[in-house]
Amino acid sequence: MALIKAYKGISPKWGKECYFSENATIVGDVIMGDEGSVWFNAAVRGDVARCILGNRVNVQDGSCLHVTNFGGKERPTEDFINGNDIMLEDDVTVGHNATLHACHVKRGALIGMGSIVLDKAVVGEGAVVAAGALVLGGTQIGDHEIWAGVPAKFVKKTRPNQAESFAQHYVEYSKIYLEADAQEK
Repeated sequence: MALIKAYKGISPKWGKECYFSENATIVGDVIMGDEGSVWFNAAVRGDVARCILGNRVNVQDGSCLHVTNFGGKERPTEDFINGNDIMLEDDVTVGHNATLHACHVKRGALIGMGSIVLDKAVVGEGAVVAAGALVLGGTQIGDHEIWAGVPAKFVKKTRPNQAESFAQHYVEYSKIYLEADAQEK
């Protein structure tokens, strides 16, 4: 069972058919939709602000999702994204060993392996952040764009469904793992 931990009285919440690997860590104010997955050695830390993950979001092995604190102020209670939270909309794929910090990743985007996306960056719908890229804080990546490099820069537009297809693969993988876990019980 994954390490699922409350922080200051706030516990993670998730929808139906989610898969969490045995050594995944999910802490605090984390809200995840249906059919999401957090894989081996990945951490989703909603301790000082919110981590909001939509349906079919997959956070792959070794990745870290974290947030920015409110500078000593009380956490807002309104249900909206702000510059301190992290939001991953439906069908987002976070590749192995990626780090996302207080950013907004829109529907169907793909965050490549080993990439870093920093505070207040916005990754557009169906966009691709290439493996190893560094997306600086405040960067605005347009819908269906590919960005690569250090710091990341626009490379070209994506092919149709280039990023979006990855999320469905991980829903299928997670179902296999869920089934295997059920058989072991």
